Amino acid sequence: MKKILLHTCCAPCAGYVIALLEKEYSITAFFFNPNIHPIKEYIIRRDELLRYSASKGFSVIEGTYDQRQWFTFVKEARFLGERSERCRRCITFRLQHAFEKAREESIETVCTTLTISPHKDAKMINEIGLALAEKYGISFLTADFKKNDGFRKSLEISRAENFYRQRYCGCVYSAFPLYRGRRSHK
Repeated sequence: MKKILLHTCCAPCAGYVIALLEKEYSITAFFFNPNIHPIKEYIIRRDELLRYSASKGFSVIEGTYDQRQWFTFVKEARFLGERSERCRRCITFRLQHAFEKAREESIETVCTTLTISPHKDAKMINEIGLALAEKYGISFLTADFKKNDGFRKSLEISRAENFYRQRYCGCVYSAFPLYRGRRSHK
């Protein structure tokens, strides 16, 4: 069976993608998400993925949580919205590390769960992945996992597995809308 390194942002996004890919691939999930803020949120998402991997039997590699490096990489575009240059930089940063890890682990294909989200631009993600595939000489599995009811199916798996479901993508900038209007008026 071919090996695949699946960049994984969280268990809710991974459930359906893993169910699809496990038919053809031996999956190693790569949890590399230094964009997730705060650290408490990162730990919750990581631990949920680890719990799921223990029940489903796939392995997980955790990348380094270095927010300083991530902040530096996205700095110029930090205040742009979802699907913007900020997201392009963030996804590039994370997938670049996935390709480096795949090379290190001698895994011939990389993929990401990010295209399951209706908030993410699958075309942009796949373009980034294909460019990195050319750079690293490692295959990238293009996909738009939200198609064919993929997102709905991921929600069903999330409910069945009782996954913690986050309310924002992960970075502090994507969380801003959640905090608007929460300030106390003294």
